[in-house]
Amino acid sequence: MTFLPAAGALLVLFASRRSDRLARLLAFASSIIALGLALLLWHRFDPADAGFQFQEQHLWISALSIHYHLGIDGLGLLMVMLSAIVAPMALAASRGTQDRAAIYFALVLLLEAGLFGAFTALSFFHWFVFWELSLIPAFFLIKLWGGPKRTSAATVFFVYTMLGSVTLLLAFLALFLATGTFEFQELADLARSGRLIPLLSTALGWHFLGGDHLAMLVFAGAFLGFAIKLPLIPFHTWLPDAYAEAPTGTTMLLTGALSKLGAYGMLRILVPIFPQQMQRARVPLLWLAVATIVLAGYSAFAQKDLKRIFAYSSINHLGYCALAIFAASRFTGLDASMAAEKAAALNGAILQMFNHGLTAATLFWFVAELERRSGGLRGLDDFGGIRRVAPILCGLMGIAIFASLGLPGLNGFIGEFLIFKGAFPLVTWATAICTIGLLITAVFILTVIQRVFNGPLNEQRRHFLDLSGTERTLFAPAIALIFLLGLYPQIILSHINATVLQLAHMLPF
Repeated sequence: MTFLPAAGALLVLFASRRSDRLARLLAFASSIIALGLALLLWHRFDPADAGFQFQEQHLWISALSIHYHLGIDGLGLLMVMLSAIVAPMALAASRGTQDRAAIYFALVLLLEAGLFGAFTALSFFHWFVFWELSLIPAFFLIKLWGGPKRTSAATVFFVYTMLGSVTLLLAFLALFLATGTFEFQELADLARSGRLIPLLSTALGWHFLGGDHLAMLVFAGAFLGFAIKLPLIPFHTWLPDAYAEAPTGTTMLLTGALSKLGAYGMLRILVPIFPQQMQRARVPLLWLAVATIVLAGYSAFAQKDLKRIFAYSSINHLGYCALAIFAASRFTGLDASMAAEKAAALNGAILQMFNHGLTAATLFWFVAELERRSGGLRGLDDFGGIRRVAPILCGLMGIAIFASLGLPGLNGFIGEFLIFKGAFPLVTWATAICTIGLLITAVFILTVIQRVFNGPLNEQRRHFLDLSGTERTLFAPAIALIFLLGLYPQIILSHINATVLQLAHMLPF
């Protein structure tokens, strides 16, 4: 499954010699086959098993004891599923690409392969290869097919993410020098048994820098990499320009799947390996989550460009995931009720990751349709009253908007509800402040609906086209999934709950 999109990318490049249409069909077929494999994994996954399933392990570099080691638990399964869903959506949204179309579709498939590899790797070396592989296609997709400011947007994206990659690499090199392993599970076992800090002190201790200080320093390096990717404020400034300037399909992949690598890394690496360090840094981390939720909401409200509005909205929504993860790091003693609240918060965070990926990708797709019908315009004041001439487009986009808002009955509600339900007893002060973010989100979302869909019809949009039959068919699966997960979230919760309970058990009590 990991290498299928990469093989598809090669086929697309060879097929382009015959026709771009054949290249498009092969790219879409590759993504659909990958989705089929993801569904097969979902069907065969045992929800009651909290461990890693479908594991493969082969010795890769014997001199360094590096293994090609992969497998999935509930968290990995859900992220693989999200990537497999968003990739064909991104290809469908990019079906009109004419400029070097084959190369574009090949890069999208390589990005999908990078995501699959990162979400299934259980060894850092293996994981880091795919982490970097996912960044390279994204850079070229922005740089070569982006908007007028694509060069600066791609450069800032590359510099920020490369900085995060460097700090991550240094952190894990320190762990490897101290422990002799890159395996996530082995490192987590060492942390749980209390042996990791003494090993760091023995291998790397220097003057005043003892084991505890070293562990915090290594934690900070790993955290910075994930904070940039999520992103948390103030490490977010690469995102608005990257999302606004990237071609639509790339923006959908960036917000739908690539940004989830940050939260995924926190859950896969920080929680199991650095639980004590997360507890010690809990208050500053919570302030970062609060700032991400509230300030990103205010920033979204100040924007006039629809893409930038939804870009800041993405930061705001992922801030809730960070709030849940950091709240769960609180030391609670042996209080069983607090253990249940930690599980609720983490369930909400993982569900929110999936739901936000689906909803945000759908919203950016709708913005692309508005752009295409208006000659490239996407400002708040460029439309007005288009509900009268394009009721289907406005109706379906309205569903995605209200899902982003967290309307009960749609997929965005239950994740946020679980996050607040779990986080409020754990960190009341931070959760209370974050409710301001909910209010701001409602204001700017309703402003978009009022300014774009309602009011007097803009005379320049009198001949604005509604969705065609083909376009309605393409949007139908995403809209159906938004309703399905809103009405029956147990489809996902049943598959991740065992993993969540195990993650909660790794955090300090």
